[in-house]
Amino acid sequence: MEVSKDQIIFRGTNKEKGRHISITPENSAMKHLVYGRIILDKDKPRASFSTGKLETGLICLSGECTIKAAGETNRIGRYDSIYIPRDTDVEITTESSVDLVECSAEVENLYPLQVVRYEDVEKDGSLKFKTGGASNSRTVNITLGKNVEAGRILAGFTTSEPGHWTSWPPHEHASILEELYVYYDMPSPSFGVQFVYTDPDKPEFVGVVRDGDAVIMPRGFHPNVSVPGHPINFVWLMAAHREVEDRQFGVVTVQPGFDKGGSGLEASQKNKKTI
Repeated sequence: MEVSKDQIIFRGTNKEKGRHISITPENSAMKHLVYGRIILDKDKPRASFSTGKLETGLICLSGECTIKAAGETNRIGRYDSIYIPRDTDVEITTESSVDLVECSAEVENLYPLQVVRYEDVEKDGSLKFKTGGASNSRTVNITLGKNVEAGRILAGFTTSEPGHWTSWPPHEHASILEELYVYYDMPSPSFGVQFVYTDPDKPEFVGVVRDGDAVIMPRGFHPNVSVPGHPINFVWLMAAHREVEDRQFGVVTVQPGFDKGGSGLEASQKNKKTI
């Protein structure tokens, strides 16, 4: 199916088993960011690939698997992540089932393989924190952030309170980072509404988003909102424009008029761990 470079939403990216790449610089407005999904079960228990020129991060949304890469064998479970360097052969197997989000970007340099256990993320108040107020409360989890040595990619996931806004106040970071959201754990009839705009009077995108959909944000403010009684949950993937130098989470510009109370991401800048 031919895809326009102007396309902002990619529907149902979690519908097929195996490894499938949905978004690349070749079929979208992304300059660096690549998004894929690896869904395995007993009928299709294995996937293998080479990272080539791309550094790659995998986030486990459900299940568990064994990953062989860079001379190591690691087992990961729900919400664990792994960073895999470029020029690496990867083999993934499961004895039950697994759902992995794949985040990649081309890099010049080689960074080491690193495993991130979610239990360690939970212990660090700058990697997992609740933010927002009465109508925009959510929990932010940074799984591939300052805790990982990498060139371009940053990734994690956000879960909202039912009926709340997230990415609020509206912010953008197009000068250093491009981003996309992948919605997960939102079974029918749950849905959310995503906005992407540089001019709030002429938004580039306003649309319903459901489980498995992905929305790209090469530029612009990008708040979203869940429906009453249901949360909006999404994995966020970012790629820095300049390798290493622009790889900074929480460095944002808040939409004028909503910029009096900070960005809501200040906790990510803390260095001290809170347990």
